[in-house]
Amino acid sequence: MSHALTSLQRRAADLTPILPVVAVPALLALPLTPDGAGPADVVSGLAVVYCVSRLLRERRRPLSPAAVVVLGLPVVGLAFAAMEATPEAGLSGMGRYLQLFVFVPAAVLLLLRDRADFRIVAWSIVGLGLCQGAVGVHQYVTRTGASYQGENIRAVGTFGPHDVMGMATAVSLGLVCAVGIALGRASVRQRAAAAGCALVLLLPLAVSFSRGAWIATAVTCAVQLALAGLRRALKVAAAVAAVGVILVGGFGVGTVMLQQRIDSIAQVADAPDHSVVDRYALWASAIGIWSRHPLTGVGLKAFPEYRDGHATLALSSGSDIHGAGVAFEKQPLLSPHNMYLLLLSEQGLVGLLGLAGSWLALLVCGLRRLLRVRTRGPGLDCALVACGLLVWQLTDFMYGDIGGPSTVLTAVALGLVAWWALAGDERGAAVPRNGTRQRVEEALAR
Repeated sequence: MSHALTSLQRRAADLTPILPVVAVPALLALPLTPDGAGPADVVSGLAVVYCVSRLLRERRRPLSPAAVVVLGLPVVGLAFAAMEATPEAGLSGMGRYLQLFVFVPAAVLLLLRDRADFRIVAWSIVGLGLCQGAVGVHQYVTRTGASYQGENIRAVGTFGPHDVMGMATAVSLGLVCAVGIALGRASVRQRAAAAGCALVLLLPLAVSFSRGAWIATAVTCAVQLALAGLRRALKVAAAVAAVGVILVGGFGVGTVMLQQRIDSIAQVADAPDHSVVDRYALWASAIGIWSRHPLTGVGLKAFPEYRDGHATLALSSGSDIHGAGVAFEKQPLLSPHNMYLLLLSEQGLVGLLGLAGSWLALLVCGLRRLLRVRTRGPGLDCALVACGLLVWQLTDFMYGDIGGPSTVLTAVALGLVAWWALAGDERGAAVPRNGTRQRVEEALAR
C-alpha cells in the first residue's frame, strides 16, 4: 500500500507543473454558468500565481532578457491607454490585457519544461476542439444551435450564441495543433492519430459558419504545409480532398446554406450581407476615432462611447441573438471586430506597435528556430504547432478581437508560441525526469 501511494505521489509531483496549463482547455469544455462566466479564467489566474510561487521557492531567474523585452512590449501602450480611460475601465481593461498577452503566456513559458510538456498541452487543445466540435455537430444535426438564417443550426458548442466564435476558435486551434503534430517527425501512430483528429475537426469547423475562422485556418494550414515540405503538402492535400468528397457527397455537409456562406466570402465587396455591412461601418468608425487620437487612442474600453460619433448610418443597433437555449435579444456592437483597429482606436499607435511588435518578434524567433530543426533537428512538430497557432491568431485578428470566455485559450496558445520562440532551444533539451515522466515522453513519441 505504501509503495503504491508513493508511486502515485511521484506521478502527481512529476506532472504537477503543467496541470494548471492543461486545466484551462479542459475547463473550457464545460458548459458556462448562466451569467456567461467560466472557471477557465480563474484557473489561468491561479496558474500565474502557482508559477510565481514555484519561482520564489526554486530561487531561479524567471525569464531571459529577450523574453522580458518581447513579452513586456505591450505594457507601455497599455499604461498610456489606461491613463486615458476612466479609472474603472482603465484598471479592468489593463488587467484583462495583461492577463491575456503578458501574464498567462509568461506562466505557460515558465511552467513548460521540455517538448514533452509542449505536446501534452497541444494535445489538450486538440481534445478541447474535439469535445466542442462534438457538441457543435450535435447542435447542427438536431437543430438546437444558434440561429442562422431563421434556423437553429449554427454550431456554437457550450459557449452559446453570445460567443459564436468560441467553438470555432477552439476547433480551429485544435485543428492547427493536430496538423502540426501530423506533419512532424513523431511516430507513425501519433501522426496518424493527429491526422485523423484534424480531418474529424473539419466538420464542426464547417458548421460553425464562421468565415473568419475558415479563412484563418486555411491560411494557417497552407503555411504549415509549406514549412513542412512539398512531399507532405501533397499527401495532406490529397487526404483533405478525399475527406471533402466524403463529407459533401456522403454526409451532405455541403448544404445550400453552407454553400451560400462560402460564396459570401467572395461577395464582401459586391453584395455584402448585413453582418459585413455592420463590420465595415465599425471599421470605419474605429479608423475615424484613431484619426482624432492617433498616438495613445481614447482609452481602454472606450470604443463604444466614441463609436456612434464616427459611424455611418449603415451601422445597425446590434446583432440578433437567439437559439441554443437563449431567447431572442439584441447584442450591442461594443468592438470593431478587428483586433488591430481596436488597438488603434483605444490604444493608438503606441499600443498597436507594442502588441503587434511583440507578436512579430515571436513570429520571427519562432520561424528562425523552425528553420533550424526542419532538416534533421528534433521538435519539428512543436515548431509547426507554435508557428501555426501564431499565424492563425494574427490572421483571425483581422476579423475578430478579444472577448468572451474562449479568449483565455488565446493566452495559452500564445504561451506555447512564446515557449518555442524564446525557450525552445535552451529548455527543449533533456531534463531530469523520473519513471513517470519517461513513460509519458515515450508514449508521446510512439
